[in-house]
Amino acid sequence: MRGMAYDRFGDDDVLQVRDDLPDPPVGPDTVLVRVHAAGVNPVDVKIREGALAGAYPHHFPIVPGWEVAGVVEAAGPAVVDFAPGDEVFGYVRRDDVQWGTTAEFVPAPQRCLAHKPESLSFAEAGALPLAGLTAYQALAEYLDVAEGDRVLITRGSGGVGTFAVQIAVALGAHVVTTASPRNHDFLRSLGAAEIYDYSAGPISGQLADPVDALLDLVGGETMTDAISTVRPPGSRGVRMVSVVDPTMRDHDGAYLFVRPDGHDLGELARMADAGQLRVPIAKAFPLERTAEAHRLVADGHVRGKVVVTLGS
Repeated sequence: MRGMAYDRFGDDDVLQVRDDLPDPPVGPDTVLVRVHAAGVNPVDVKIREGALAGAYPHHFPIVPGWEVAGVVEAAGPAVVDFAPGDEVFGYVRRDDVQWGTTAEFVPAPQRCLAHKPESLSFAEAGALPLAGLTAYQALAEYLDVAEGDRVLITRGSGGVGTFAVQIAVALGAHVVTTASPRNHDFLRSLGAAEIYDYSAGPISGQLADPVDALLDLVGGETMTDAISTVRPPGSRGVRMVSVVDPTMRDHDGAYLFVRPDGHDLGELARMADAGQLRVPIAKAFPLERTAEAHRLVADGHVRGKVVVTLGS
């Protein structure tokens, strides 16, 4: 099998195109996906550097990537929702790290997949699952966002933020967000109602009115300051969640570690096909330039998503 892989932890120079990767296993609950596109995320960089070596079993050679869009090549005997030829997308986070998405094929547990949105290209669908699920689970499940809520989303122009703004709008929220001035028009085009320059000072000093809920995508002092803008929690439960800073729990909020979920992926697909969710692609790279994709993501100032494409 051809794909990108690495045999040791390190900088992006450990990434090598390989033509001799072993064929992936297809278990009873596994869907073998022929990859057309693989999203690249900050977690891929952390895994490659060894930062998550204590969190998952790692087996070299490792193929990077947790996001995929492609076509079902084969399905295990216990798989009932997918068949060869189906176009799918998914967040392929397995219980160990080895079989990633930046290769010709990826073995995906069926719980990690859903049918690809018809309105999206493979590149767009491959860039949606991880960040899209993070935003959806934070807003729809943890924050229970509803019509008329004022929701503050910090760093609205990043990978998760671009989806969070759109999903919150689709749920009927009045979206307040932060970004550098160059991204303000972009965020308005996604539906954000109020946009503040994070370099102009703490958000608490810029907001005239409090918010009902907070989705923190920054952490640290920025998170602590944003918490001060949230109304006292009411009967609807948790109204503050962070996807980057576990200390949110110390402030009576929640910390979200995104999970693969076929139902939630289906909701993202429904929103995309309804015109409520678009996928901004910052840049697409061919397989051979995966290291450049990792460098761009590691830089931390990408507007939208980075994707590696394989095939048509």
